[in-house]
Amino acid sequence: MDKRQETKFAGNPVTLVGKKISVGDKAPDFKALKNDLSEFNLKEVEGKVVLISVVPSIDTGVCELQTKRFNEEATKLGDVAVLTISCDLPFAQARFGGAEGIDSAILISDHKDLDFGTKYGFLMEEFRLLNRGIVVIDKDGTVKYVQYVEENTEHPDYDKAIEEVKALL
Repeated sequence: MDKRQETKFAGNPVTLVGKKISVGDKAPDFKALKNDLSEFNLKEVEGKVVLISVVPSIDTGVCELQTKRFNEEATKLGDVAVLTISCDLPFAQARFGGAEGIDSAILISDHKDLDFGTKYGFLMEEFRLLNRGIVVIDKDGTVKYVQYVEENTEHPDYDKAIEEVKALL
């Protein structure tokens, strides 16, 4: 498995595990868990523009704001699948989503198999959490935008991601 150390968590270097994806790659299918413990895979949103918001944990301030922001954007974007993925347990995601009114974005958990984290290169080996970032996939399943945040305590470039999504509609 590929390993690279190129990101930080609270100022400390961490190792990302998996294959880093790039613009132009075919988006790998992956399996994760929905909040009801049923399986999610990327094929469920096939044919749509997909924005994947990747967060270390919804129970932190930046992750909470990122999740809320993309949920709000999802209501404005129309036929776009907005996914928020983390390694939080599905039960925690369901609690958070209910308490915060997350109703337009789909919360999914990579905690069981780390399939997304390793296939997309977002897994932080030291913490078994996902590195913060964004992936935008077009209707044909091609990656059109990727951001791996260099410091996990910082926000991603929301505006750039939304701009990329709008260009695909």
